[in-house]
Amino acid sequence: MSSLEFAPPKYVQIVRAIQERIEDGTYPVGEMLPSESRMVREFGAGRSTVVRALQILSMQGWIEREHGRGSFVRGVPQQTSERSHAGASAFDASEEARSNRILKTGRTPVPAAVAEAVGVPEGSPAIMRQRLVLDDGQPSELVTLWFPLDVADGTDLGDEQPISIGAREHVQMVKQVRPSRVSERLCARMATDEETERLGLDEGTPVLGITARILDASEKVIAVAEVVLPGDLHELEDSYPAG
Repeated sequence: MSSLEFAPPKYVQIVRAIQERIEDGTYPVGEMLPSESRMVREFGAGRSTVVRALQILSMQGWIEREHGRGSFVRGVPQQTSERSHAGASAFDASEEARSNRILKTGRTPVPAAVAEAVGVPEGSPAIMRQRLVLDDGQPSELVTLWFPLDVADGTDLGDEQPISIGAREHVQMVKQVRPSRVSERLCARMATDEETERLGLDEGTPVLGITARILDASEKVIAVAEVVLPGDLHELEDSYPAG
């Protein structure tokens, strides 16, 4: 595989496999999916990777997750997409210690790209959380979440301890703030020196950079997620009607 060819990350592989099984009737509507433990064994993935795949399937409308019972098939959504929803997933995902390494947290001036996404002057203060996502112990993604001060006030978003329930659920629980829409921008580029070091990349490895604005129903920015994916490990696809 050349450095410019992208292979899908493990959680995307799991999403696609389950989608195919729902489409071909292997998993009928109303049936409970195999347990997370069984999927961990079948796909050779960590539990957090399986949970992330199930979260994406739930967001897309393929399944319904019931606390304490399991995940149940809803069927093929009317409008389907193969996109990984990397920004929404980064905002939703648990910071479970086994699959995440918290790198930096706290009040930080926003860089130009984030300032533009939030709609504030460059250098304005915000609360930042940066973590390295691990897949089987190896660096897989670099995730940086930025929160306006009024959103982060009174929360644990600036603390160094992992947020086990994920930023989305934490913000909803503490601030009663609910995301309504995610706007993502994707670019392929060369890794910065910091990204190369954090992700353990060879010099000259391309990366996919995703900047996602998470907005509430009034179009106010709740958070900005910056996700950096090694180009030799990841693939993002989209499918949509041609008419």
